[in-house]
Amino acid sequence: MRRVLLAVLAALTLPVAGLSAQAAPAAPAPTTGRIVGRVLDASSGAGLAAVGIQVVGTSIGTQSGVDGRFTIVGVPAGTVTLSVRRIGYAPKTITGLFLEAGKTVEQDVTLAEASLQIAAQVVTASAERGSVNEALDAQKNSVNVVSSVTAEQIAKSPDGDAAQAVGRVSGVSVQDGKYVFVRGLGDRYTQTSLNGARIPSPEPEKKQVPLDLFPTGLLQTITTIKTFTPDQPGDFSGATVDIQTREFPARRTWALSSSTGGSDAVVGRFLPMQGRVGGDLFAAGAANRALPGFIQGFGNFASSFPTQGDFNRMVGDFRNSWSPRGGEGGLNGSTSISVGGNDPVFGKNVGYLVSGTYSYGQEAKLDQVRALALAQTGATPSAVDRFEGLTGRSTVLWGGLANFSTLLGQRTRIALNNTYNRTMDSEGRQERGFSENLGIPLVITRQKYVERAVYSSQLLLQSDVTANQKLELALTTTGVRRDEPDRSEFVQGVFTDAGTGMPTTQWLSSSNEGAVRTFSDLGENAYEARGHYRIQFGEVGRQLALKVGGLGRYARRDANSTAYSINASGLSAAERQLRPELLFDGRYTGASDAVWRVNAIGVGGAYTANDYLGAGFAMVEKDFGPRWQLITGARVEYSDVLVKADPTIGARTSTNPTFLDVLPALAVTFRPSERTNLRMSASQTVSRPEYRELAPIQYREVIGFDNVIGNPNLQRALIQNYDLRWEFYPGAGEVVSLAVFAKRFTDPIERVYIGSSGTRIITFVNAEGADNYGLELEGRKNLDFIAAALANFSVSANATVMNSEIRINRNSGSVTNANRAMVGQAPYMFNTGLTWSSPMGTTSASLLYNVVGERITEAGEIPLPDVKELARHIVDFSLRLPLGERVTARMDARNLLDAPYRIMQGPVTRESYRVGRNFSIGLSWRP
Repeated sequence: MRRVLLAVLAALTLPVAGLSAQAAPAAPAPTTGRIVGRVLDASSGAGLAAVGIQVVGTSIGTQSGVDGRFTIVGVPAGTVTLSVRRIGYAPKTITGLFLEAGKTVEQDVTLAEASLQIAAQVVTASAERGSVNEALDAQKNSVNVVSSVTAEQIAKSPDGDAAQAVGRVSGVSVQDGKYVFVRGLGDRYTQTSLNGARIPSPEPEKKQVPLDLFPTGLLQTITTIKTFTPDQPGDFSGATVDIQTREFPARRTWALSSSTGGSDAVVGRFLPMQGRVGGDLFAAGAANRALPGFIQGFGNFASSFPTQGDFNRMVGDFRNSWSPRGGEGGLNGSTSISVGGNDPVFGKNVGYLVSGTYSYGQEAKLDQVRALALAQTGATPSAVDRFEGLTGRSTVLWGGLANFSTLLGQRTRIALNNTYNRTMDSEGRQERGFSENLGIPLVITRQKYVERAVYSSQLLLQSDVTANQKLELALTTTGVRRDEPDRSEFVQGVFTDAGTGMPTTQWLSSSNEGAVRTFSDLGENAYEARGHYRIQFGEVGRQLALKVGGLGRYARRDANSTAYSINASGLSAAERQLRPELLFDGRYTGASDAVWRVNAIGVGGAYTANDYLGAGFAMVEKDFGPRWQLITGARVEYSDVLVKADPTIGARTSTNPTFLDVLPALAVTFRPSERTNLRMSASQTVSRPEYRELAPIQYREVIGFDNVIGNPNLQRALIQNYDLRWEFYPGAGEVVSLAVFAKRFTDPIERVYIGSSGTRIITFVNAEGADNYGLELEGRKNLDFIAAALANFSVSANATVMNSEIRINRNSGSVTNANRAMVGQAPYMFNTGLTWSSPMGTTSASLLYNVVGERITEAGEIPLPDVKELARHIVDFSLRLPLGERVTARMDARNLLDAPYRIMQGPVTRESYRVGRNFSIGLSWRP
């Protein structure tokens, strides 16, 4: 296997090897080295400040800073022993730490509270590194119920972005490859934060941030917090997904990686791809697809009256691009580089990490089918408007981070964290089918380009005011941008030529849906200030801690969507058979031509939202001996949202809902032993309407062609949350847990059909109530308990079984099923993985499996059944293999079963497609 990889990747390894081949000038041989690391609380994994670290037998030593980090310089080379001490904690001695002259060795240390472990500990350096992994991975003494995916776990999987990685967490499912559902609850009930600060959503119709925006190469951990405490945001029910970007390494290092691969659905296949414009390869092509200024000046045509000459100019100003360009699919590629360290700058040690990543790929949807369901009296629904097609897509994802940190004295740390990510999806689609409304076959071509960006900049201050007092302050600015310029749709009918009897395709020139161009954009900026103060009283084991804090947040969103229909009159059948690029090449826009009409379609519009949120909280943590811990308190939140809507057709409107909520929480943890926890919690949280749901602007869905409109009368939902969880930690990096949960909703917001004549309308209403409950089981275990030969194997698995029921008020006008499961809720989900690692951990192989049960994606319009996404079985494989001391090779295979995506409404296939199997190989180099 290794010889094969060397042959395949030789082109990559040669330049990498050349970088390290340059000789350095001779220098005096050093006789000392440096020791760096962190001191962590064994219970919580938090950094410990003011810990004394001494090199035994010398006068050399130091104290840890506010985040637990320490650096000892001038340590004589050889095997050394460290003594680690802090009042209130059992002292520890680390033996067998080997330090080479002129080198830096990294050694983290955990300290246990003296009340739990009176005797001093003596451990080897290698064993201590193992206990640190246990403290960080298990997080067994967190005040919340949390599940984390670490950078180490991500490295052993083929996951390329945060959405793929978080899908391995118990109770978490991912929809459309980007949206996270926790415990079966829809995306509205999951909050996303970056380094503790909420991120705005770049999606116009959804509240949640699509996690495919974040490449895994920039991530340290993804933590899913499933229970509420007063120091968490109150707009919470399913979970808060907190993405932590990578921290700076304790010693100077840099890394370079590159990979290539492809999908069997893409490579070598003919695919409809949208033609490139300048900037596409850097996800910056939106500007070259922007709405022409001349057309924009007419607005919605309500107060302006274009002349025939104006119509002719408009047709000429639109980009003459309607048909995807066919081409053969190719390979994907990605590369990343990072530089980090902890070096003196003007007399102060500054930690830094600068990292960047770029990837380009092609995707396809094969065997694509879509249809609508038509109710039949006394019979099962039948399929109408059935179309078959093919989609090709080009993608770009790039991003970077620049994080810096330093200590002000020994008790205060200041950090500046900066992140920027950008994506592009350029799509071409061709499909054929039969229109029941028109009574003829149709040929439809579509082009779609979506550009998204998210940034975050955070200034963080952490201070140990005294040994028992901590202060944290953070100022954060975040922003998102989404551009979908110049989406085109061109529709042709298939007619029989009267003379030849042969079928011909002709443009539907008189239909408002025959040629459509749509332009939309969204931008949101948010500014957040938060802080908390924690003071601790009493002796270790019977401590009382008071934590108070507050948050202020302001966000502004501007969204706009405009659609134009192009019609023509007087064209012959032969002319309507021309390719669209010939129809719109200017041949009918002369001064005497009166062919074209351009209309603003009565969907879309613009809205702005100004969102003010103020919050304060008080929380008490009380230890009743080493076994019991109580956390209780409350959070007060005031929300003031002003949404102003300007629909394409109709009067301007505004809505200004305000809410004041008191959100209590209670959590109790019982520790019958050092390896076992029993957690109980109860809380109340809220779910507020999203801006788009409040704006009475109508838009039309691409699939299903339903019209969706907001409801300015929505109220916020209240949720009561109850959790009970048992945890057992048999060994380092091992856990077995069982949890039950229940949630009761008052006034939950649901997407429903409402009765209307003609076109079907979807809106949002407050249901009477809903219940959600379930059970979670999780386990991670080394297999050495079966046989010594299996010591290098470990297995992980998590399963969730759940149910929900929502009750719709019949007076709301809804014509959907009144009693059903909540939208997005699956009855079960299951993840498992088998991993083999070499004794030194340098080689590893992982086989991963995931399945999510059948779930409602859309409530059905009576008498039709609900629309459901069927279960889909996914198997992935990943291999890591060292090629020398500094180079590591990886092989990844995703979606090995290539099970189709299937969305059904009873017996009718609403949508179905396959995406193919993905394979990649890559190298990473770390000097």
